[in-house]
Amino acid sequence: MIQNTMFSTQALQPLKLQESQSGATPAESLSKFGSYLEDAISQIADQEKAAEEMSNKFMLGQVDVDQVMISSQKALLSLQLTSQVRNKVIEAYQEIMRTQV
Repeated sequence: MIQNTMFSTQALQPLKLQESQSGATPAESLSKFGSYLEDAISQIADQEKAAEEMSNKFMLGQVDVDQVMISSQKALLSLQLTSQVRNKVIEAYQEIMRTQV
């Protein structure tokens, strides 16, 4: 079974507890969310680089095809997950903008 290490629930739990206990302002929460997104995007870029590196090693005969496929599928799944999260964030924003006050 392949584990998604990019968005683990263990990493989300402490963040959730800290926010509820500290009473963070909206600006602080936005800053934390922004840094979380930056970390996630950098991890995706790292996975894509690792997949490319594995592909190059395969061409040189240093690794097997199964290792290349696993690393490329990890990168692909991370990218798909990120695009789905982005779509949900856009949907939520649009829903908020449609709300009448």
